[in-house]
Amino acid sequence: MADAHARPHHDYHLVNPSPWPLVGSIFAFLFAVGLIMSMKSLSFAGLKAGPAVLGIGVAGILYVMAAWWYDVIREAESGDHTRVVQISHRYGMILFIASEVMFFVAWFWAFFDASLFSGDKIEAARLAFTGGVWPPKGIEVLNPFNLPLLNTLILLTSGTTVTWAHHALLNNKRSELKIGLALTIVLGITFTCVQAWEYAHAPFAFSNSIYGATFFMATGFHGFHVIIGTIFLIVCLVRASAGQFTPKQHLGFEFAAWYWHFVDVVWLFLFSCIYVWGSWGAHIEGMAG
Repeated sequence: MADAHARPHHDYHLVNPSPWPLVGSIFAFLFAVGLIMSMKSLSFAGLKAGPAVLGIGVAGILYVMAAWWYDVIREAESGDHTRVVQISHRYGMILFIASEVMFFVAWFWAFFDASLFSGDKIEAARLAFTGGVWPPKGIEVLNPFNLPLLNTLILLTSGTTVTWAHHALLNNKRSELKIGLALTIVLGITFTCVQAWEYAHAPFAFSNSIYGATFFMATGFHGFHVIIGTIFLIVCLVRASAGQFTPKQHLGFEFAAWYWHFVDVVWLFLFSCIYVWGSWGAHIEGMAG
């Protein structure tokens, strides 16, 4: 009888009071202040405190993220995440991925605006930088069918392994779930390493042309999302090893899989638009003439 009064008779989850929104806001403020102080080389009481404040902000944000998500996991395991609550969480993740789509739309917009209107006389500064052609004169681009194609195959393969892991979980095949997740993580790390090598040997820089700026912003933010997705999957592997996922309740893994497929699709657009189409007619690194 006491338990019946303790838990409301409805499918909705009323969260308990939590300190993490307030604490997270404080550390986010410290992060912003530390970042500004570091970038502007500002001092406090004669000391260069920017890096220290920035470090405190980063450490605090990471702590809040871990503690907050731990609370969410505990709520799920205690039965608070009912079918109705799970639907609400799915809507939230869908909206988050939609916002990420619009984030990348901005970088694609910048790239296509610069490439399709490279000779626009209204943009005098752009015309001076590009020479009226795209890629700009004097720019040597990466061979899209070298490392970029390899990374495309790596990401596409990782999409199949994470799908395999998902189906294994639905059929309660724990060993296959962990193997699929581990393979996906290895492929994600491999992608990041290949892209880091590509960046280190790129024949152009971020600051020497509008081509480099648009290229590194679009592909760099995608690489950052791959790193985030890899961390997401590592957490899922740890939770899967601890037996926290069941065939009927595994929102954390489901969202990680959605996020990873989103990363895959964005890369396909990056590869086809920026690497292949964007390098058309240019001098390609390592190729004659």
